[in-house]
Amino acid sequence: MSEEMFRQLAQVVLDGEPEQAERLAAGALENALDPLDCINKGLNVGIAEVGDLYAAGDYFLPDLIAGSEAMKAALNVLEPALTGSNRKREILGRVVLGTVKGDLHDIGKTLVGAMLSANGFQITDIGVDKAADEFLAAAKETKATLVGASATLTTTILEQGKVILAFKEAGLRDKVKMIIGGAPVTRDWAEEINADGFAEDAVAAVALAKRLVAVQV
Repeated sequence: MSEEMFRQLAQVVLDGEPEQAERLAAGALENALDPLDCINKGLNVGIAEVGDLYAAGDYFLPDLIAGSEAMKAALNVLEPALTGSNRKREILGRVVLGTVKGDLHDIGKTLVGAMLSANGFQITDIGVDKAADEFLAAAKETKATLVGASATLTTTILEQGKVILAFKEAGLRDKVKMIIGGAPVTRDWAEEINADGFAEDAVAAVALAKRLVAVQV
């Protein structure tokens, strides 16, 4: 019974069906299955495969979004069942995400947040058109371990450097990993502004975040 339910939870994420994911998660709880096992052995397996398929070119952006939405729908049911128990879903890190000042694009940032959340990160999305001091304030408030700054315009990538500089001036640069992303962002640019890395898409962002957290640990 339990192994079949885990398989179904993984599959519903692969299929990208939020409503069905929610129903399956509720059914798992009704059958007294451990919610953490449902997450680790079911949902996490599914979202990992979604990422692999996307990286291989077999899944596309809509598939990635649908899988993330299915994962979130199931988590909304399962995570409250963990409250008050001695079993908690592992939080890999606390992340602040935002689009830099002067840039109003948020599709890529939102997808990165959804994928990071699905993979065990706690996300604070501060939105778009955010100045460096707003990134800094959010990181202080949430005790973030990672900050992601998105810029989709060549005219706004300079703001990513300002975000990193703000953390350096505040004495927090060695405590917070800084990642950047967006269409005009390159590895050379990331190195120039002393970012800890950059990601070309949401799947790469998850892999990068996991590597950086492992380094911190």
